[in-house]
Formats: sequence, C-alpha cells, structure tokens
Amino acid sequence: MSNSLNSFFSSHKRQKISGDSLDQLVLENDKPWVEKYRPKSLEDVTAQRHVIKQLKSQLDKNNLPHLLFHGPAGTGKTSTILALSKQLYGPQSSQFWKSRVLELNASDDRGISIVRDKIKKFATLTLSNPSKHDLENYVCPPFKIIILDEADSMTKDAQAALRRTMELYSNVTRFVIVCNYVTKIIDPLKSRCTNIRFNRLDDSDALNRLKYISSQEGLSIMDEDTVLNQILKNSKGDLRRAITLLQSASKISSVTKETISSDLINELTGKVSVKKIEEFYNVMKTKNIKTITTFVNEEFVEKGYSCEIVIQQLHEFIYLDTTNNVFLKEDDDVAHWLFFETDCKLVNGGNEYIQLMNFALKMSKCL
Repeated sequence: MSNSLNSFFSSHKRQKISGDSLDQLVLENDKPWVEKYRPKSLEDVTAQRHVIKQLKSQLDKNNLPHLLFHGPAGTGKTSTILALSKQLYGPQSSQFWKSRVLELNASDDRGISIVRDKIKKFATLTLSNPSKHDLENYVCPPFKIIILDEADSMTKDAQAALRRTMELYSNVTRFVIVCNYVTKIIDPLKSRCTNIRFNRLDDSDALNRLKYISSQEGLSIMDEDTVLNQILKNSKGDLRRAITLLQSASKISSVTKETISSDLINELTGKVSVKKIEEFYNVMKTKNIKTITTFVNEEFVEKGYSCEIVIQQLHEFIYLDTTNNVFLKEDDDVAHWLFFETDCKLVNGGNEYIQLMNFALKMSKCL
C-alpha cells in the first residue's frame, strides 16, 4: 500500500533539458484535465451554441468588437475566448500568440496600477508582423487581444481607468472582459462591449464531455451513466468542477485498484449516502431523544460529515425526490421554515452539532 501511495503523491515527473535551458518538460499526462481537454478551437466547444455562432460570424469578418462574457462559473467563458484566440494567432506556446494576447486574472491584479502598468504597456506595443507560416494557418487580424478574467473583482477606479484605455487603443487592441456577475461591471464598460451571456450547461452536453474524457483516459466506471450524472449533480452545472472531480476519482481509483463508483464520488464530495439519509429520517420518526442523539453523534458528527450538506440532502429526500413515500403532518410550513432557519444559522457560523441536534428534535415533531 505504501508503494502505491508513493507513486500517487510523486506523480510530478521531471526531466532536465540539455543545453542552456533549465525549463522543465511538462508531460501532457501530468496536466490537470481541465487544461488538457480545454477546447483548442470554437469547433471543439460543444455547448453555448448561440455564443459560438455569434463569434464565428465575427471571425468570418476578420474583426472583433470589445466583448463582455458573463455567466455562472464553469460554463466555458475563458475556454471560449482562449479557443478563439488560438484560431486567430495559433497555439499558446508560440511567440506570435504571446505577442498578440495578454491574459490577466483580475482577481489577483485588481487595482488601478494593473491598468496603468501591464494593460496600458501591452496596448501601446507595436504589432509584430506575422510570419508566412502564421498567415497560411491562422487568421492573424491586425489587432491584439487583452483578456481580463474575473473582472468583477476589479475596483471601480480600475474599471474607470480601463474605460479610458479602451477608447485610446481600440484601433489596435480588443478587450475581452470575463466575469461571473455582470452587475459588478460599471455601465461605461458595458456600453463599450458586446454583451454575451453564458448559460448553465445542458446536462446532455456536459455528460457527453465527461464520457469523452472518460473514454480518452480509459477509466473503469461502475454504471457509467449513473456515476457521471451524479458528478454533474454535485457540480451544479460547473463543468470545470465536474472534470476536476472525475480526475480526483480516477487518481484514487488508480491507487485502490477499484472501479469508480457512486460511493467513491460521495466520499470525495462529502455527501452522505441516500440510504443513510433515509435511516436518519426513520430515526427522527421514533421521537426518541436518546436514539436521535446517538445517531447524529455516531453517523454524522464523529464521521466528519458537513451538517449543512446533511440538511440539504434531507431536504431533497423529503421534498424533491418523488420516489420516496414521505409524509409530513399538517404543520408542513413549520418544517419548511426549520430547513431555512437551520441552513442560515450554519452559514453564519453556528455550531454544527448544536444546530443539527436542534433541527432533528424539532423535525421529529413534524413527522
């Protein structure tokens, strides 16, 4: 077992490069799957068809306006603009791409200094001439692209300074602002960009993507559709989170030599099995304080489960899962309020054991 763990934690394969360069050779298999399977062109983006159609029309015109991508996390905003940039300027590793594209994470560099230094400096650079190879294989438009990821973290002053920079250098530079919350972007920036909203991914598109990755990696999954759908449910529409969870499950599976199962996904996400939630429901129906206390202690608290997740799963079990034969008394509104009240107290830092015990004892009166 120790040898397996050693191989698991020493997965960073390093290889020295001869000559003056001391850079490490990063093997493709060592990349996070989010990066490894990131779309390389707009054709590879399987979802957000309305967005892809709009961008392709701009690509055909050999022009691009300032863009504002907004929508939930993990829906492909950054992947889409990177795929578009690769079609325009070639792979990210090429010198031509690096001279034409500047990618910044605005959550790290969020102040006005980043606009005055990095952004303005890059915007004023003279465009380099594309080589014959670049002209034959890529679009090579006469402008640069600055990608500002997580721009909703930028201060208002920084956004105001960015507005002026966009005006001055729009003839040779296009700005792509990427954010989750468009309400945090000032109106002058919104008015200068083409607003494109990214919706939560359709389950079928996300499932097909996970199946593709699974087949490429040769994963052994017990009841593939069930497990992958469970991953998508836990990820709540965030495909990046789903791919990361699948990779985590594959790493654990490679160590234990077991197939990827629903129990493993529950273990990684901290979820309780449906069988245990049903058992908790039946224990509360006994209305026996000692029995309820013992169950909460032994099955949830001592095993380290998040009480917030337990409450959410019980809510789904009672109200959302129509396959369960669950009935509440006439004071159904009291039970509803109890879920909301407990969740609020847990989010605000309440003691998990006290809140879960309080919830269980009060809910037992409603069953």
